[in-house]
Amino acid sequence: MNKLFTSIFALAVTSATLASLAQDIKGDANAGQTKNSMCIGCHGIKGYQSSFPEVYKVPMISGQSAGYISAALHEYKKGDRKHPTMRSIADTLTEQDIADLAAYYSGHGVVAGAELSAKPAREPGADVQALLSKANCASCHGANFSKPIDPSYPKIAGQHADYLFVALKAYKADNGANANAKVGRAHPIMGGMAKQYTNAELKSMANYLSSVQGDLKVVPESRFR
Repeated sequence: MNKLFTSIFALAVTSATLASLAQDIKGDANAGQTKNSMCIGCHGIKGYQSSFPEVYKVPMISGQSAGYISAALHEYKKGDRKHPTMRSIADTLTEQDIADLAAYYSGHGVVAGAELSAKPAREPGADVQALLSKANCASCHGANFSKPIDPSYPKIAGQHADYLFVALKAYKADNGANANAKVGRAHPIMGGMAKQYTNAELKSMANYLSSVQGDLKVVPESRFR
């Protein structure tokens, strides 16, 4: 318990520091639209799949929280998230680039006035509900899994099931301190949560969460339509 508390405290301090720095850099969505050429080849094509470390649909990022997009890109840049392609892309981005891309994608495809229900219309089965309650997923990601309590946490409702499964397994792998590792995500809270589950249980949760209505979508660029 003390280890978990220490991890949560450290993450809170880090999040607060990043938030303070982010306040000095304002994202410009219009600028972000001119900087997304390296993004659209994967995230702007419906059904596009990655083959590393296994085959899965690349995550939907249109409509995602700006804070999460920014946090994820910083983690790829630092090497806390292991993905060779994303690491190489993130390395080319300045702090302003990251803020601009986050601002752009957070509003990309968003329908003005559209509001999700407070809770999912499709309730999970008893077995999946027990799994979700075990780590209290809703306490961070929101009761509808689209209203995270912290801007650096992702919306996960409606996200591709195969991507969610791969991401959750990466938290189990961790490997954050291993510069030579190719797979893993270093996150003190998610690492501890994911390691409570078998891969079969993670897949069951991922399948349910992908079925929940959310804000996330793929908005094809005109050149790909």
